[in-house]
Amino acid sequence: MTAPTQPSRQAFFEQWQDVLAPTAVGYRLRILSQLMGRRFQEQLEPFGLTPFHWVVLCCLWKEDGLPTSTICDRLQQVGGTLTGVLDRMEERALVRRERDSRDRRVWRVYLTPQGEELMEVLPPRVRTVKEQALAGMSPPERATLSDLLDRAIANLS
Repeated sequence: MTAPTQPSRQAFFEQWQDVLAPTAVGYRLRILSQLMGRRFQEQLEPFGLTPFHWVVLCCLWKEDGLPTSTICDRLQQVGGTLTGVLDRMEERALVRRERDSRDRRVWRVYLTPQGEELMEVLPPRVRTVKEQALAGMSPPERATLSDLLDRAIANLS
């Protein structure tokens, strides 16, 4: 097999540049995710929390007392993964689990006072990461970006 000629390399790149790193959207989204993830973790670290703890807390701040199955559905997680996270959150007294009074097969998750207190502290810290990432974008641009990301996620879900 002979090496491709320069013109054929150029044609190849022109044909496929939208999927080749470093210009591919997926690659750039991955870089953005890694960068935001690092900054996000820096904000959670002083509290001994992980991003998974954060998303569970967000679910419960919105609606306390959710069944574990509902949390799994909302976070698109498998039950075993969530169980371990809830175990650690319970050990740290951020949540408590109780059997549902009407259906003993169901476990509901409730915030403790410590979990409630984080509602005042964490969102402002996390917002700083979002503001750093979106600096220089107008409110309409931010809304468009959010809408486009939602559509791409829905397309692959």
